Parts: sequence; structure tokens; C-alpha cells
Amino acid sequence: MWLNLLIISVLGFFAAAVDAIAGGGGLISLPALLVIGVPPHLALGTNKFAACTASLNSSITFARSGKVHVPLVKWQIPFTFIGALLGVWAVLSVSSQFLNKAVLVLVLIVGIYTILHKNLGMENKFQKLIPSKLIAGCFFALALGFYDGFFGPGTGSFLIFSFIALFGFDFVVASANSKVLNFVSNFASLILFAWNGKILFLYGIPMAISMILGSFLGTKLAIRRGAALVKPIFITMSLLVAVKLIAQYL
Repeated sequence: MWLNLLIISVLGFFAAAVDAIAGGGGLISLPALLVIGVPPHLALGTNKFAACTASLNSSITFARSGKVHVPLVKWQIPFTFIGALLGVWAVLSVSSQFLNKAVLVLVLIVGIYTILHKNLGMENKFQKLIPSKLIAGCFFALALGFYDGFFGPGTGSFLIFSFIALFGFDFVVASANSKVLNFVSNFASLILFAWNGKILFLYGIPMAISMILGSFLGTKLAIRRGAALVKPIFITMSLLVAVKLIAQYL
């Protein structure tokens, strides 16, 4: 019992720190619950509960530092929420095998593209919010909210990449914006997990506490070190998501 709590607390802290910087923390936190014997359906709900508290903490810390672009994100929040609810409902009746393969290709493209374009996201090139890009941003929020509710892996990478490619934000602002939307999609999914009794609070609460601490550390590091820290971690976590997906076919 105590060993299990230690495992999920340590790995949860590390997962949240990494996730606050560049996404991908679920690659660490979800396996941590599975390895101590939590059944998959309960592991998903418990992980979502802990991750939701961590993403909320990161969102607040980023917002206080002025890194969140509120004029854009405020429009994207309702689309993300609706998308996530639709995603959770859809996963109950639709096979995720095709989506799994499609995401593998997309996440590899994102990682490789970021590696090849050395200056991508290193400077904040955002100028102003125009209607066409706002509409595109809301569409991406809806689509990625749906994806997070339906499947999940790589959501943070896709969100960060969309903010950089579409609006010209640097990695820090893109990461800050993505954490807000990630919290919204996590919260929407959490509602349905809680409604169906899929959260194991015995592990969820201590894991949430450790993840809050980890997210605080990761967010502060991202703000202080800037894109020079966020970009390499972003690339690493994107490629690790791809490796995870490839491993499912071996």
C-alpha cells in the first residue's frame, strides 16, 4: 500500500513537471497506475482526476505570469469543452484503431517538422487576432477537444504545435495556452468518469497532490527558461508518444 503510494506520487510529480512544460505527462502517470495493479478503466479515470488538478494549477500559474493569450483562449474554451464531451461519448461506440494509426503518423510529422525547422517557436511572432485565424483556432479547439476525450495521446503536442503554426506564438505562450485548453478537456472528461464511478480516490488524491507540486515546478521552469527549454522537451515527448503508439503494434 505505502509502496504503491510512493510509486504513483514520485512518478506523478515527474509526469506533471514534464507535462506542464511540453505535454506528454500521461505517458508516465497512466502507466504508474497500471503498474501498481489499478484496473485500466479505473486507471483512466483516476489519472484524469489527478491530471485535471495539475493542469488547473499550471493554467493558473501561466495566467498569473501573463503568458496566456486570453483574447484567443476565451473563444476556444467552449469549443474544447464540447469537443471533449463528444469525444468521450464517441469512444464508447467507435473503434479507436484507425485513429491510433492516424495519430502515429501525425505526431511523427509534428516532431520531425519541429526538428527540421530550428527557429520554429523560438520567438513570439504573433501580431494580431484576425477573424479567419480565430475561426480556425476554434475549429482546432473543437477537434483537439474531441480527440482528447476520444483517445488522448499527443493532445498537448498537437495543441502547442497548432498555436505556433497558426498564430506564431513562441513555445512558452503556446504551452501556456495549451494547458488552459487541456484543463478544459480534462475537466469535461472527468465529469463523465466521475458520473460513472471510474475514479479511485484512494490513489487519486495523493497522486493529485504530487502532480500539483510537479506542475508548479514545471510551469516555473518553462517561464524562466523559455523556448530554449520547452522546445527540446516538446520534441522528446512528441517522439515518445510515437514510440508508445508503435509499441502497441509490436
